[in-house]
Amino acid sequence: MKIIKIGAIWCGGCLVMNKVWNQLKKNYEFEAVELDYDMDEDEVKKYSPGDVLPVFIFYDDDSQEILRVVGEHSYQEMEEKIKEVL
Repeated sequence: MKIIKIGAIWCGGCLVMNKVWNQLKKNYEFEAVELDYDMDEDEVKKYSPGDVLPVFIFYDDDSQEILRVVGEHSYQEMEEKIKEVL
């Protein structure tokens, strides 16, 4: 599984989610890709993230999008999402 995280340094919700994201990477095995909304603008456009950040896009092993989580969520909520798609 691969999870793409789209965030920005000016995004308060993204800063809050950094701790959750780092804990998820530590506790689960998945390919983690981090994109900056401003610095990686061309790459980010490919994913149509919308206006609310952060965005977490889950992909299965066949590179098909299976879930999109937008905004701030607790560690437990994000953990539930990962367990749903594993």
